[in-house]
Amino acid sequence: MRTLRRTWQLRSARLALAVLAVVALLAVAGGAVAPHDPLAQSPADMLHGPSAGHLLGTDYLGRDVLSRLLAGTGRSVVGALEAVGAAMLLGIVPGIASVWLGRTVEWTAQRAADTLMIMPFTVFAIAVVGALGNGMHQAMLALGVLFAPLYFRVTRAAALGLKQAQYVEAAELMGASRWWILRVHVWGKILPTVAVTTAQAVGQALLVVASLTFLGLGVQPPAPTWGGMLASDLAYLSQQPWAPLIPGAAIMLTVGALNILADAVRDSGGTAADRPRRTPLLRARRGQRVAPAAAPTGPGAAAGTSPQAPAPDSARSPGPRGREDQGGSVVPEGARVAESGSLPSGGEASVSVGDGDGGGVRERGGVSYDEAGAVPVGGEQRAEVERHVSTG
Repeated sequence: MRTLRRTWQLRSARLALAVLAVVALLAVAGGAVAPHDPLAQSPADMLHGPSAGHLLGTDYLGRDVLSRLLAGTGRSVVGALEAVGAAMLLGIVPGIASVWLGRTVEWTAQRAADTLMIMPFTVFAIAVVGALGNGMHQAMLALGVLFAPLYFRVTRAAALGLKQAQYVEAAELMGASRWWILRVHVWGKILPTVAVTTAQAVGQALLVVASLTFLGLGVQPPAPTWGGMLASDLAYLSQQPWAPLIPGAAIMLTVGALNILADAVRDSGGTAADRPRRTPLLRARRGQRVAPAAAPTGPGAAAGTSPQAPAPDSARSPGPRGREDQGGSVVPEGARVAESGSLPSGGEASVSVGDGDGGGVRERGGVSYDEAGAVPVGGEQRAEVERHVSTG
């Protein structure tokens, strides 16, 4: 839930979710809101441009392009979700099992994943459709099998790190069952990674579904799909060169929103050390009031020492321009501190500036005293003493 809240705070994530919400609404009710029957043909209106009756024009059979675009949203999105669902089932379960069920299961699952990763999508889909029949479910099953290695490797990598965690080892030593450990400690930790992979996989599946439909695999004409509309429009580019832009823009917006959402979930799912800290500059940009840093006051600042903040280690090394007192503070050359060897606390600085042999002006609480430490020094007297110190 924290990952979801952090994701919602990102402007890019909200924009991507808005686009995906519109796509989901059209996938559910696109056919109902279509102004015309997406399958109705009108030979008298073939290849007409946009008009009041047909906002996006008509295709080579006189069918309304807007109606077909709305009605085809559901088939395209459902096909991509079906392929990703099969990939999750075939990839996540073996990925976790390869970590917790021993070397035999691990070796078998890894070899199967390596075999599927080297197989081309289109060739494998054609082979499966040829064996099981040309249909939407058969093509999506083949696509899900080829997407399964992606989930397998991501889930396995996340589970390997969790198995070596100390709290998991402690649960095993206390006698917790393997199923309880997976349910309580493992699944919640790998869920953000699975969410990022799912957002990316849906976008890739949508492109592959459009490609398969473009080749005539999966959904068969005259049922409208985004890929089918691309395939039919390419044959009439000379009459309507802008026609492929409509389904292409729908695919581009949906895939782009999914990729942006995946990036937002990935950025929000990091640990606290990975997320940027809220610095004073960032708080100021967000409109928050930032307290200004307290400027050093008093003669202690003029002497180059601060009783409130200790100097860094690099500044504590004695050099030719100063020496280090017993408290670890750097004192300028020619300055004397109290007999205890450190600056007094409580905000009252006492610094003696002089030639290091007993002469000089002592500052205490913002009041200047002479070298005897009893008589306040006026402006002219102080200037005379400082001139004597600088020339002596």
